[in-house]
Amino acid sequence: MDQILYGAAYYDEYMPVERLDQDIEMMKQAGINVVRIAESTWSTYEPQDGVFDFSHVERVMDAMEAAGISVIIGTPTYAVPTWMVKAYPDVLATTVKGRGMYGPRQIMDITNPVYLYYAERIIRKLMACTAKRKCVIGYQLDNETKYYGTAGKNVQERFVKYLRNKFHNSLEEMNRAFGLDYWSNRINAWEDFPDVRGTINGSLGAEFEKFQRSLVTEFLGWQSGIAAEYKREDQFITQNFDFEWRGYSYGVQPDVDHYQAAKCLSVAGTDIYHPTQDDLTGTEIAFGGDSTRSLKQDNYLVLETEAQGFPCWVPYPGQLRLQAYSHLASGANSVMYWHWHSIHNSMETFWKGLLSHDFKANAAYLEAGTIGRELKEIGSKLVNLKKQNRTAILVSNESLTALKWFPIDMGASMEPHLYYNDVVRWIYDVLYKSNIECDFLFPESDNLEQYQVLIVPALYSAPAALLERINSFVEQGGHLITTFKSGFTDENVQVRTEQQPGILSKCLGVNYSQFTFPKDVWLKNELSEDGNTNDGNTNDENTNDGNANGGNTNDENTDDGNTKDGNVNDRNSNDRNTVDELLEYPKSFLEVSGFMELLKTDSAKVMMSYDHPAWKDYAAVTWNQYGKGTAVYIGCMTSPEALKNIIRYTYEKAGLWTVDQQAEFPIIIRSGINQSGVTIRYYFNYSSNVRQVEYQHSKGKELLSGSAVERGALISLSPWGIAIVESEQTN
Repeated sequence: MDQILYGAAYYDEYMPVERLDQDIEMMKQAGINVVRIAESTWSTYEPQDGVFDFSHVERVMDAMEAAGISVIIGTPTYAVPTWMVKAYPDVLATTVKGRGMYGPRQIMDITNPVYLYYAERIIRKLMACTAKRKCVIGYQLDNETKYYGTAGKNVQERFVKYLRNKFHNSLEEMNRAFGLDYWSNRINAWEDFPDVRGTINGSLGAEFEKFQRSLVTEFLGWQSGIAAEYKREDQFITQNFDFEWRGYSYGVQPDVDHYQAAKCLSVAGTDIYHPTQDDLTGTEIAFGGDSTRSLKQDNYLVLETEAQGFPCWVPYPGQLRLQAYSHLASGANSVMYWHWHSIHNSMETFWKGLLSHDFKANAAYLEAGTIGRELKEIGSKLVNLKKQNRTAILVSNESLTALKWFPIDMGASMEPHLYYNDVVRWIYDVLYKSNIECDFLFPESDNLEQYQVLIVPALYSAPAALLERINSFVEQGGHLITTFKSGFTDENVQVRTEQQPGILSKCLGVNYSQFTFPKDVWLKNELSEDGNTNDGNTNDENTNDGNANGGNTNDENTDDGNTKDGNVNDRNSNDRNTVDELLEYPKSFLEVSGFMELLKTDSAKVMMSYDHPAWKDYAAVTWNQYGKGTAVYIGCMTSPEALKNIIRYTYEKAGLWTVDQQAEFPIIIRSGINQSGVTIRYYFNYSSNVRQVEYQHSKGKELLSGSAVERGALISLSPWGIAIVESEQTN
């Protein structure tokens, strides 16, 4: 990319009135330079079998090309037309709930041969119509593609073939790997293979979900191959990956293996939605961006994000601008809103676009214009931002699925509340608010060794080879932080017979055989000022290494012990031990929740133990020197405040704590190297109060104001405000 793409989805097909010319004029005034079209309206382009009408696509391309606005074409395969379902009802996916009914989008079986025949035909017709157009810069495959629960007869027959290949046609090997003797689930003939939708075996069920994810990889690769036959060399292929949805973009997507699916793309893309107003923290923007950037270790496209969104998401003044630059700070090369105009009927009537239903200029549109004008001025300094992060989080679709079958805190009540993504976000959110930037790794990643810190949340299901790689990472000088439920089962979700945490015991220096759910359990500090165990006695003496304070609560505490607006004080101290500061928190900050393992140490030192009469002899958090590196094991779910100090202790012990990490949320600092080889630092204020942050780097220039910034200067940030500092020194 040679510029930041700033734009919106545009649906000429949905317009209740003719206004293409007026929309383009408003786009140009707002600095919009790209629109995304076509992905949602197959039934308009092929109203009957074999009858094609691309007039809407052509008129929009004509108008955008004349206006100098680029176009991204989406293949319209995620919402099937009525005539197809009427003639071929089998195109609808059969799921655990049975056959779907026409109406919603994304209800088809993406492996159905009839669906694939018609999908290929519409893709080829659309590509032939658009690929040679100057304004078309790239293609989006489908839309937020998943496997949609498809589990019909044809899918299950393919799954059996997949298993026969995986287990070399050996039923004995498969039965043993999945433990199918339990409850007489053993399969003694391939032709007797039961309907997988009814299985109670977590190993078999998790393997089926892994297979279903592979169908998405196959489907997108198939579409990419078709698009590649038509596209020019200067046109890209992307996909708008989304995330687990909890009313907004939350965590690792359970129904797609993003890492594998992204291999067919020339550039990764994403859709990121998040709370706003008083709930805006930027965490979801950063999480989605870091995850997507890591897929290809390169810049990515934000193909959808909210402008106004739901009524509860209408942004406060300044927030739309803050959000846009937050995307760019993670390495995005685009910010595109869903959508340009609010829709006047149907499912998403009140998911509002950049314009409201009256099509008039409003506060969101005017703020978008400010962003567009700024990007014209400084966008060349922000595009293609590269990261050099020292920290990576290892995430695993296999562990996510396994912990859906075996939830972390499911007990006699059979009502789980703690899942894999809760643990991932528990870790990530603390890193983000501590200004520790990170990449994501995946079980197949081959670049683990380039990082200094590896964080592994709840790696429940993993092959031995991956766990040995983690051991080796520590032995060779890396620093590991891992949590409960890691290394517990193999890749087939069969519990290892060794004392837990199994293979990882080597680097962690701990063992356990019991775990439970805490009730009135607290954390107790077991470290002295020099990092040695202290026989269970807490120690509040000062350290001698000049470590700064990262754990003091703000002096605006609320009555319930929580810090006001989630903020912590950014004042520094040179004579405090990080872990000792846990004792200064209200007792609720030391509470253990959800899950706890009863750890015993081999070579590890006890950082924290359980403050409980029955569990006082067990460790909760440990630290171990292994080879040239260190390994921290967190055996329980702690408060974010406790986790923050555990992480900080690890970084300080490893000599990796930096000046920017002295700043605390709501100040967020993110940085990278631009295409001219200089450092760009973003300073964000995620609060409704004026904040100041000290600039602690070489002399630079604040790009939005043009002002020089000296080392030690205080940068003042308005409510929901930003500053972008370009270093004068090349890297």
